[in-house]
Amino acid sequence: MSDISTINLFDSDVSAEEANRRMALLKRESLDKPVLLVGAGTCGLGAGANATIRAAKEYLETNKIDADIVRVGCIGLCVIEPLLDVQLPGKSRLSLKQVTEDKVASLLEPVLAGKLPEEQDHIFGQFRPTGDQSAWEGAPYLDELPFFKTQTRFVLANCGVIDPTSIEEYIAHGGYQAAAKALAMSREDLCEEVEKSGLRGRGGGGFPAGVKWKLANKTQSDQKYLVCNADEGDPGAYMDRAVIEGDPHRLLEGMIIASHAIGADKAYIYIRAEYPLAIERLVIAIDECKKRNLLGDNILGSDFSLKIVIKKGAGAFVCGEETALLHSIEGKRGEPRPRPPFPAQSGAFGKPTIINNVETLANLPSIIERGAGWFASVGTETSKGTKVFALSGKIRLTGLVEVAMGTSLRQIIFDIGGGIPNDRKIKGVQIGGPSGGCVPEEKLDIEIDYESLKTVGAMMGSGGMVVMDEDNCMVDVAKFFMDFIQRESCGKCVPCRIGTKRMLQILEKICAGEYKAADLDMVMGKLEKQAKVTGVASLCALGQTAPNPVLSTLRWFKHEYIEHIGEGKCRSKVCRSLLTFEIDPETCTGCGLCKKKCPSDAITGEKKKAHTINAGLCIHCGFCLDTCAFDAVKAF
Repeated sequence: MSDISTINLFDSDVSAEEANRRMALLKRESLDKPVLLVGAGTCGLGAGANATIRAAKEYLETNKIDADIVRVGCIGLCVIEPLLDVQLPGKSRLSLKQVTEDKVASLLEPVLAGKLPEEQDHIFGQFRPTGDQSAWEGAPYLDELPFFKTQTRFVLANCGVIDPTSIEEYIAHGGYQAAAKALAMSREDLCEEVEKSGLRGRGGGGFPAGVKWKLANKTQSDQKYLVCNADEGDPGAYMDRAVIEGDPHRLLEGMIIASHAIGADKAYIYIRAEYPLAIERLVIAIDECKKRNLLGDNILGSDFSLKIVIKKGAGAFVCGEETALLHSIEGKRGEPRPRPPFPAQSGAFGKPTIINNVETLANLPSIIERGAGWFASVGTETSKGTKVFALSGKIRLTGLVEVAMGTSLRQIIFDIGGGIPNDRKIKGVQIGGPSGGCVPEEKLDIEIDYESLKTVGAMMGSGGMVVMDEDNCMVDVAKFFMDFIQRESCGKCVPCRIGTKRMLQILEKICAGEYKAADLDMVMGKLEKQAKVTGVASLCALGQTAPNPVLSTLRWFKHEYIEHIGEGKCRSKVCRSLLTFEIDPETCTGCGLCKKKCPSDAITGEKKKAHTINAGLCIHCGFCLDTCAFDAVKAF
């Protein structure tokens, strides 16, 4: 069986010297002309990357500059997009942030001349020089910036660095070496190596990957399947999408390794149709693999063959549950089924099937290349390796981070994420998606691993992390996530279908102020009982974890429930039905705009004179508060 080397990237008649020269070009250790690299993941495109690219092309054409423009994925710091990197022959790669269309010319002019731009706010940093490259004096190194300094990037190592549509660049950076190594190993040894590494499923369940593989490997069948779960339905989660957009070959290499380990010759990538760019880059990557005999028959001259099929999902959250996902692949309604039998024994089309998510599979190339011991040396006693999180909500630096297991939530939020904007105080963080739990500020020093998060009523989940500050009402937060879960319930089992609806109804009534102080004990008891029954009696993980937002907020933010029901107050002033609106006569200019907007005619007053609100007619809609341009409307 052949392997991948630097030579077979090129024609057989290419000399070793020429191959090394081309390899250096692919790795950008040397260049023969300038290269402009633009962050063109979904976040970059949303920030205007296409316009930035057009402006860059126009500038190069107008000034007759011979340079390449390369689209790369997201480096993780989404908040600074559009991100434009410039690398000159003999110089390290310089990153410029927030390069909108109108800034392209003024920034490229000095940089292409080898000088830093005078607009210092746009200088993000530089990659460390390699080979004979020289550094940009005055630009910080990216790995010294607080956002990157404490990260441990295994899965995200190539994202934002290489061209995701170039298999040559991936191979030049060591890609598919692990696949070649894995194909030379027995299936049993491969499963054993992954089990020794301590890799656990990154999709939420945290089940040891090697143990699951062994079960499928031992099951006798004429057909086995591998399924990559790229459905990613959690609000605020986009880890899988970013990995596929920025480094699709890492996923494909992981799938080759996993498929060989379990003896599967067919694999599916189940991905939501709302990820068009990720799908586009997967299609390109699969085609390139076929051309180089990395997919198809007798991969790399071995006796192993593999076909990978992309299956587009309709975006149903429940299809993140493995049995519902399998039903969808089979063309059936996406509903879960009881287990056992487990998919590893009887899965897609009744055949043994292993389901791993994108991040789990993307870890495999590094594990096989560097060894189980290397991976197991990172993390905690029970949770090895790293975890990718999507930071969103009330945080300065939104984006993707990858940290070693055992890193504390506080480190992620404050050291990496930059803390809370607008001088507000953090209240808590929702971790693990809508089925996760809210962790209060006083518990942020907890180390992240699968077991520790359970002690505070949360879960690892797929990696969504939504930060909340003092302006967030935790009862409203619970209502938001319960509304999502209730709408996404497939409705197959009564506990989930009815239980989530009942919890949502109670939360809606609390936020609407429909309960009185005398109802406090009854409401709290009913809500907690309904949550526990739903969790115990539901068929699948969606229903079993659905109560987590309710139970975690009841546990850590019970005082806010008591205030809502017992005192009729919302301390964060989010639940408007509990607020009283008044107009400050000293501030009101009498413009009359709030009066025009009021749907209940509760506001009276003459033009250019202070207006008043009739509390008896006020329906607490808050339109007056939103409309007033003079901060005259007050909410209590």
